[in-house]
Amino acid sequence: MTEAAARNVSALLQQASRLVASHDETASGSPVMALARHIGRQMAAGTLPMDQVEEIVRLLRDRAFAGRAHHIATYLDGPDEQAVTARMHAVARRIVQPDPDDSPVPIARFRAAIERSRFAAVFTAHPTFALANPVYEALAELASTNPAAPPAHVPSFLTHRRVGPPTLDEEFTLATQAIMRGRTALDRRNAILLAEARTHWPQLWSTLVPRPIIMTSWVGYDTDGRTDIGWWDTLRLRLRMKQLQLGRLHDQIKATPVANDLLTRVSAALDAVGAQITACPTGPEPEAISRFADVLINRSTEALTSSNDLAATFSEAIDAASPEDKMTLAVARAGFMAHGLSAAHTHTRLNATQLHNIARQRLGITDSPDIPAQRRALISRMNEALENVTPVEIDFGSLLMEQASAGRLMMTVRQILRHIDRTSPIRFLIAETETGYTLLTALWLARLYGVEEMIEISPLFETQEALENGEQIIEEALRSPHWRAYLQRTRKLSLQFGFSDSGRYVGQLAATYLIERLRIKVCDLLRKWDLAFVEVILFDTHGESIGRGAHPWRLADRFDYLSPPHARARYARAGIQMREETAFQGGDGYLLFGTQPLADATVSIIAEHAFAATPLDRDPVYDEPDFSADFFSTIANGMTGLVEDPGYAALLGAFGPSLIDKTGSRPSARQSDASSTVTRIKHPSQLRAIPNNAILQQLAWCANTLQGLGTAAARHPETFEKYLAESPRFRRAMDFAAHALAHSDHGVLRGVIRLLDPDLWLERATTQSDPARQEACLTLMHGLENLDFWASTQAMFRRIQSDHLALRRAWPDAPRMQPDELLLHAIRIALIEQIWLHSTKVPYFSPRHAFSRDVLTLKVLCLEVPGVLGELEQIFPYRADSGFDLDFHEPHGPRQEGTYRREYTEIFEPMQRLFQMVREISTGVMHHVGAFG
Repeated sequence: MTEAAARNVSALLQQASRLVASHDETASGSPVMALARHIGRQMAAGTLPMDQVEEIVRLLRDRAFAGRAHHIATYLDGPDEQAVTARMHAVARRIVQPDPDDSPVPIARFRAAIERSRFAAVFTAHPTFALANPVYEALAELASTNPAAPPAHVPSFLTHRRVGPPTLDEEFTLATQAIMRGRTALDRRNAILLAEARTHWPQLWSTLVPRPIIMTSWVGYDTDGRTDIGWWDTLRLRLRMKQLQLGRLHDQIKATPVANDLLTRVSAALDAVGAQITACPTGPEPEAISRFADVLINRSTEALTSSNDLAATFSEAIDAASPEDKMTLAVARAGFMAHGLSAAHTHTRLNATQLHNIARQRLGITDSPDIPAQRRALISRMNEALENVTPVEIDFGSLLMEQASAGRLMMTVRQILRHIDRTSPIRFLIAETETGYTLLTALWLARLYGVEEMIEISPLFETQEALENGEQIIEEALRSPHWRAYLQRTRKLSLQFGFSDSGRYVGQLAATYLIERLRIKVCDLLRKWDLAFVEVILFDTHGESIGRGAHPWRLADRFDYLSPPHARARYARAGIQMREETAFQGGDGYLLFGTQPLADATVSIIAEHAFAATPLDRDPVYDEPDFSADFFSTIANGMTGLVEDPGYAALLGAFGPSLIDKTGSRPSARQSDASSTVTRIKHPSQLRAIPNNAILQQLAWCANTLQGLGTAAARHPETFEKYLAESPRFRRAMDFAAHALAHSDHGVLRGVIRLLDPDLWLERATTQSDPARQEACLTLMHGLENLDFWASTQAMFRRIQSDHLALRRAWPDAPRMQPDELLLHAIRIALIEQIWLHSTKVPYFSPRHAFSRDVLTLKVLCLEVPGVLGELEQIFPYRADSGFDLDFHEPHGPRQEGTYRREYTEIFEPMQRLFQMVREISTGVMHHVGAFG
């Protein structure tokens, strides 16, 4: 960094520190805005050149990056090799000897403990791929060194941003890299379990096949709200997962002499699967699909269709092996049998509406399940359909012709189970389930295609209505003899809880309360219906941020927040087996498996949690249920009120979407092909949960964690203080609020809203002596008047601020944003002002395809800068096409190249650089928060 830049950043950080120290919650102006204005004046005067601003932004970004690396290490309790090994050995010893003063358990009890899957890590392709892949790799490597403090030196990158959003195949590759590290960590864990067993049962240990923790993925299989994933993509990626599994097994056993027969079969299977992948079609071309069917079906025996096909060969090889090779083969068998013919188990997903549509098409059920008065009749008709359904045979031609998305997905499941892996169940997740009718419809469709015994139908509870009425939804299905028979045969009830969507509508803290309450009610329901023998699978879908359900400080606390010990104890006391599943979503989620040391540490903490004792401890939050119900319902009311506030939608949609890059292959919910219009967000539901949360982070107000909390605390200030000190469950929830407050600042939010105020620009115009500057401010004033954000956002800010003041009164020592992060926000406000002012210098031009000067102003105010610059490049061409240098058989005339050089050098290029800095600051803010979205 240059000496001048170092002086400037030091002076700016001192000003930011004074702002933090002032704790001014009531200032009528915005101190942050004053700091941003100071930066803007320096930039305009040339005392803070753009090169220096870029240096300062990179310095602050890198300091946040270093802090994030340190945070990841502490999140995993330090990815130290000795600590991880000790943790894994301690878990193994505790399983063998739960009471250290008693004898080891019998081998039958040990076998029952380790041969049941009790935890799954689920890898999803949620769009949190916010950093360039080399930056993610550097972050993981830095965290793996287990730094005791944020490192002073970090890898140098010009930018941390991606060049463009990842493709589906890239997401799959990144997911499988993380999964394979996870599998290696599981092998290490299994080796320690088997070694402990060998100590106690030297003649029997090699008969054990541990699988307490498994890996699962839905990358490439999730079609909820997506039309860009064809069934051929799903089959191709599922075959690649099979190839990875067989390749892994091949590498594990190839050096073991007694495994020759096993190696021969695995090698042949690999060759056949490779041919099947090569033949996989890339679209709905009948001839290509016919060729694929030929290879898939006629080489299926060679490719193996069940992990059981190798069970006997494995046992023979283990029996004949030397002691050292015996352990190698036992570990390889454990990983292989736990996951079947795939590197990870398979989750598919679709939306409840897609199921309702196929029922309407095939069964003529036209009534809406959303209308409670019609639901009983609907369920009765579906029970009749289940009674009379006859399974049908399908082939790839059927799949090719199927138009209903639910039908295509179930057919795809059927083809996987028949031709790729016939013994590994497939999860069938249903988003936005709000009625038992949806579950019965899924069962009818599964029965129609003959797969009901091999799929795990799972509702996703994520809306407020679903969480509050989840018990009734499940009981609606339980009243059906067909659903009860399905549970009795499969002996599993799968449920999914969405912390992300539920959190953004009712508030994260209220959502976790509703989810825990529902989990306990499910336990009671199974006892009521004499189904306590059914294993309950509880899949918590959450992101890596506080707004989406991830505890901010420790992975162990994350698991106890998602699945509180009290709820686990209720299941244990009822004698109901429970499997927990947790999501690792996208690039941010894969970080915890970003290197082998991180994966080992993550798996060791999972193992510790999976085998933790579950006593029914006393906790004040459960002893006084009336307080808990009132406290969390107050939060929910506060957040739902904010969601319906027009100013909240205006705040999210003003320029928030332009602050973040596209971070996944999933199509955006906000798309407009009309270059002449500005997309307006009229309700938060128009945004997906991840960009919704990401925008809140960038606006410096984690509303979906904080809103309503101040009002709730003010209702019971003494009880709030008591629970904060005495209740582990309550304190763990308040950790979210503490982290949110550390990365929220009312001054920044006030500054952003003030920026949208036409009066601000009128005042500035009034103070200008330069006519050009005055006209620029008036142009922005008129543009903001047309956008009409100010009145509603200011009213919304009063709602937020009053709740925030109440929270600060109840919790005066809660954290505050620190100077580095505050300065990033102030610089960005200054940069946005500079972009807006530069846009007013664009010369007059005639409207082009409805792109006019007024439209330009509106789009720039919403920071849709890349699109605007693309339009201006067409209107003000700078570089002539190389074709103009051809011989046109006349004397060479003038080409007028560079006619608009001034516009490019003084307006367009500076706008581009300023906008790139705006986005780079977003990565710095993200590093401070610790996650995207």
